[in-house]
Amino acid sequence: MTNLLSDVSHRRYNPLLGEWVLVSPHRGKRPWQGQEESPDTEVKPSYDEKCYLCPGNTRIGGHENPKYDSPYVFANDFPALQQGGFDAHASDEDSLLRYNSVSGEARVICFSPDHSKSLPLLTPSEIGSVIDTWREQEKELSQKYAWVQIFENKGSAMGCSNPHPHGQIWAQDQLPTEASKIDENLAAYLKKKNSNLLLDYVNLELEQKERLIDVNDHWVTLVPFWACWPYEIMLLPRAHVTSFQDLSVEQKDALASILKQTLTRYDNLFKCSFPYSMGWRSNPFDRDAKEYWQLHAVFFPPLLRSATVKKFMVGYEMLAEAQRDITPEQAALRLRECSDKHYLSSL
Repeated sequence: MTNLLSDVSHRRYNPLLGEWVLVSPHRGKRPWQGQEESPDTEVKPSYDEKCYLCPGNTRIGGHENPKYDSPYVFANDFPALQQGGFDAHASDEDSLLRYNSVSGEARVICFSPDHSKSLPLLTPSEIGSVIDTWREQEKELSQKYAWVQIFENKGSAMGCSNPHPHGQIWAQDQLPTEASKIDENLAAYLKKKNSNLLLDYVNLELEQKERLIDVNDHWVTLVPFWACWPYEIMLLPRAHVTSFQDLSVEQKDALASILKQTLTRYDNLFKCSFPYSMGWRSNPFDRDAKEYWQLHAVFFPPLLRSATVKKFMVGYEMLAEAQRDITPEQAALRLRECSDKHYLSSL
């Protein structure tokens, strides 16, 4: 099948979202005269006195950061979600102008006090501390909210407004659109197959070995069969794990290890600090969904051909459906061929 699909236009189905992706592998040969990005190859200082997120510095809202020495979490100074919502009835379900109230919180997590170290440059132990923080935040916020979205926008190419390595946590009292689609499709798969979709999927990928990047005893990173972005990856547990609360010590340590390994390959691909948007999907916390849900992360990096040429989701993608130029199998091979020793380690 891989040979058949390697050089002809075709569509692939995403069973999580119930959507199709157009794959056009022959387009990789086209010339490029469009916009080029400035690659992030700068070696940053460990501390930047002008950075709003460095230890001891004052943020734009006037709050002073403590001189933290481990992951630091604070309430976002400009939150997209507010607690309490508004005291008003939602619009009529038959109305063309529908709205409802939403209540939530938004937080920022600085991964490390070191301004220069993104996740792949941290030690496995330091990444383990980040995972512990994700778990603690999820546990706290899940007591109040239906959905806890842990994510990171890395690099200016993905809209990151501050270069200090950090992520965010948004929690809300309703399932957002993508989570609702996934919840519906996972539940439908369980009803039809009497099994967990993502557990079945990871076992299929382990059997075929075409789209794998890294594998250890507890986790797998791979380019999903239905990937949209050129070097999109999924990070999946090999056992049934529905949220960070389910992780054993061994699973957490293995997660730290594979995160460092695969994200190092990202940076090594084009010898730059590889930009991406990533996010974790845990089970919803307002329903009994543990049987069919599976904890997983997705990484959406924009770079296509080099550190300066990125994929634009425009035109056809905005009007019709997602489209990609290289096949997921080709992307996985290129990432597997990258070293898991960071290129900056030799400088």
